[in-house]
Amino acid sequence: MCLAVPGRVLDIEERDGTRMADVDFGGVVKEVCLEYLPDLQVGEYAIVHVGFALQRLDEESALKTLELFAELGMLQEEFGDAWETAAAEKAGVETAAPEAAGAQAAGVEGGEGVGEVRQR
Repeated sequence: MCLAVPGRVLDIEERDGTRMADVDFGGVVKEVCLEYLPDLQVGEYAIVHVGFALQRLDEESALKTLELFAELGMLQEEFGDAWETAAAEKAGVETAAPEAAGAQAAGVEGGEGVGEVRQR
């Protein structure tokens, strides 16, 4: 499944004529294109889908959504290691409690910064 996930802009720079940002999705940092939101600033939240920031979002809504996704295990599904998940499914083993992994990724219940991943 491919979700539109809220993330917080960490930094912004122009790369090859395109406005790009590193965006934090509750501990997972990915590169995102900001061309659809040219006035988005560092520290603001946006809904991101397939690498594009699509809509500005207030912090409260973003954090609530990340928490809900974590509870449902959707962050692990979206950002987890696909190879690890596939191997575990083939072996019939559960890699981690999805809600625990998602909560850690979202910085919920003391998981702040735990398992931080930087992907590009």
